[in-house]
Parts: sequence; structure tokens; C-alpha cells
Amino acid sequence: MEFVQERIATLHDLGESGPAGGADADLERAIRRTVVVVPMTDREYESPAANRVLSELESLDLAAVLVPVRAAAGRIDSVCEWLESFSLPLWPLWCNSPAVDGLLESAGLSGERGKGRDVWLALGPAADLGEWIVVHDADARSYDADHVRRLLAPLTMGYEFSKGYYARVEEGRLYGRLFRLLYEPLVAALSAAQDAPILEYLGAFRYALAGEFAASASLARRLRSPRSWGLEVGTLGDAFDHAGFSGTAQVDLGRHVHDHRVIAGDAGLEGMSRAVATALLRVVEERGVDPAYETLPDRYRAAGERLLAQYRADAAFNGLEFDESDERDQLSRYADAIGRPAPDRRLPRWTDVPLAPDAVLDAGRRQSGEE
Repeated sequence: MEFVQERIATLHDLGESGPAGGADADLERAIRRTVVVVPMTDREYESPAANRVLSELESLDLAAVLVPVRAAAGRIDSVCEWLESFSLPLWPLWCNSPAVDGLLESAGLSGERGKGRDVWLALGPAADLGEWIVVHDADARSYDADHVRRLLAPLTMGYEFSKGYYARVEEGRLYGRLFRLLYEPLVAALSAAQDAPILEYLGAFRYALAGEFAASASLARRLRSPRSWGLEVGTLGDAFDHAGFSGTAQVDLGRHVHDHRVIAGDAGLEGMSRAVATALLRVVEERGVDPAYETLPDRYRAAGERLLAQYRADAAFNGLEFDESDERDQLSRYADAIGRPAPDRRLPRWTDVPLAPDAVLDAGRRQSGEE
């Protein structure tokens, strides 16, 4: 247990009176004005983790729960019936329905589908339905409804954006691999070469790739989302612009147990690393940082090697397994993802979009027929 502060406000679980202490009454009032967004694909359908998440949310008096779902046409009815079985003010939103695709095409926003697009589709309607927005994934087997209170607490204290952090220690080993072995050494390499407020901001988050965050409705309307992976980093760039150091907090969510991805391939961490690196490098470039791409992969590897020694010591201190060869192999794979960002395909701010949030909700209602 520690109480060290970062450049942004860091709210710890110090084990005394719980999150927000005496502000619980304010929190409960805020919850009634809060919309929770839980993106899912049909692979989460009836999974133990997703069942736990939705069951826990039943204990909260929320304004609404929006579930943007990406599912095949033949499965969407079953998925929605399962979602609607929970005692929640729940809105399923079929993100890849023909009507949603047509609506986006008519607005000039057609393109790649992915998690970022799913969340973005829900943010506009969510900002109309509530004053506060909480976003989190459905794959945490350790999920507790108290996570919503913790993420929301800083917003009741005057902050505009809050981010969750937690320990990824499972099965006797360190996880959080994409954060530890890509994001952290890449930010360290960039920061060693130049000082920039955005790098200080990105470096202040204890788990920057966590999917859990909360924001005011005003800020949610100003988020530009990468269409697939990279949503978490892209969100931090916009939060820096609109909330800044003084309007940002991070909160301790304890210890999480998540589903894991394989490393190799486009569907694994290797594929995700390209999207995360692209999002991160675009964020820093837009805010005045010159990544010096010619030398960046080597500088990244050097920073990664320094961190490997620290991870090895931390694992040994805690009696955890540590496969240094595997970790170094991941560093090498992720180094291949580092380069100039591909063309920008982010979705625009909801404040700039020629769509009505109600139209998205209507288009996302499940329909019969082929995709």
C-alpha cells in the first residue's frame, strides 16, 4: 500500500472508509445521473465474466446501461434476449446492423469496424441520457459494482475525466503485457529525448491501457475514437486537451482478473500493438512531439531492456514466474509496430458529427434478416 501522487490526482484504496469516504451520498445521487457503456462482442454472450458484470450493475440505480454489441445477424436476437433478461435500464445497440452501417455511410463515416467504433456509437446517445459516462469492458472476472462508484467519485469532486488502474497479476505471473512491454517503454523512449506536457501526461497513468474510464457528458462528446484498438490511448489524448492535468484523476480498482489474448497474429497482442502504437504516436505528434522515427525503435528497445530488469526483480521479490526470453521476444515483436502512423481514420467528435444520437439508437435496434 502506498499513497504516492503523480502529476495527475491519484486516488488510492487505503483500506479505511472506502472510495470517496464521506461523499457516498453525493455518489449515489450521481449514479442516478450516470450511463454505463459496456462494449461486447458475441464471444462474451453468456460468458461468466459478462454475466458477473451485468449482475453487479443490477445493484446500482443507474440512468441507463448502453451495450454496443458487435454480433453476427444469426446471433443478435439471442444476445439481445440474454441482455434484456437483466433487471437494468438497458439499451442494446447492434453496432454492425445494416441500418447502422447505412446511417454511417450516409454521413460519410463508413469504414472499419472495431471496439473503438462500437464505443463511439454509444457515447453520443449516452451523453444525451446522462450527466456522467462510465465505460468499461465485460471481460473482468473480478468485476464489482463498486468500480463504477470509484470511477465516478472524482467527477463528483470536480474532475472531468477519471481512469482506472489495477494490478494484472494472475496465475503466478505478471500480465498487462501490452502496457508493460509496449506503451511504457515507448513513452519512456520519447520522454528521454524531449520534454513535452503530453508525454508527462501519458507517463502519469499507472495503467494507461485500462478499458475503464469515466467522463463528463461534455467531454464524452469531444472524444475522437480510433475505429478498432487504440481507443484507450486516443481517449487520453483528447482528455489531455479538454481536462488537462488539473481535470484528470486516476483511481485504484484493486486487482483485476481478465481474459487473456494470445501474442502472435492480427487478433493477438501483436496485432493490437500496431493500433496502440499508431494511436500513441499520433497523439504525441499532434501535440508537438517529434518522435524521430529513424532511431525510435532502437530507443524503444533500450528502454524496454531497462524495464525488463525491473520486472524481473519485482517478479522475483513476489515469488512470481518470469519468462525473460518470452518477454524479450514480445519487445522484439512490438518494436516492429513502431513507425509513422497510418492515415488518420478516427471518428470525429460527436459535437462535429451530422448524426442525431437518437437515430443511432433506432438504427441499432436488432432486426431480422441478413447483414
